[in-house]
Amino acid sequence: MLQLVRIFDDLPEDFDDLVAEASGEGVRNPALLADGWQAGERFEGDGEALFAAFLAGTLAGIGGLSVETGAVEPARRLRRLYVSPRFRRQGVATALASALIHEGLDSVGLLTVNAAASPAAGPFWEAQGFTADATGPWTHALRRSIPME
Repeated sequence: MLQLVRIFDDLPEDFDDLVAEASGEGVRNPALLADGWQAGERFEGDGEALFAAFLAGTLAGIGGLSVETGAVEPARRLRRLYVSPRFRRQGVATALASALIHEGLDSVGLLTVNAAASPAAGPFWEAQGFTADATGPWTHALRRSIPME
C-alpha cells in the first residue's frame, strides 16, 4: 500500500539511503534536499510542502513544492522529486506529483518544474499535464485552467 506523508520536522529515517541510491545514479535531487534541510530550508512557508512516499512501510520517494522566485506572478515550483529505482513503475512518482500539483494549485495558478536533470523527466512531467516552457528559469509549466475566486 502506498502512503504519502507530509514532512514537517525531520527527514524520513531512511532518507540517507535514498540520497546514496540517487547519488549512485548521478541524481542530485535528494542530496540537494538534504543540504538545504541542513541549512534550514524546511518547505514550511505559505504554499510550500514536502511529501515522502512509503510503499509497504519503506521510503520509496520524496518531492517538494516551494515558492517559484523566478516568475512575475505568484507561482510554485515542484522540486527535488526522486523515486528509488526499486519502486519505479509502481505509481509512486505519479502519486507524489499529483499531491504536489493539487497542493500548489490550491494557492497559485502557475506551477513550474526544471526537468533538465534526466531525459525521462520531461516526458514524465508532460504526462502530468505540464508543457514545455522556457519563459523563466524552468523547463516546464502547468497553468490552472479555471481562475481562482
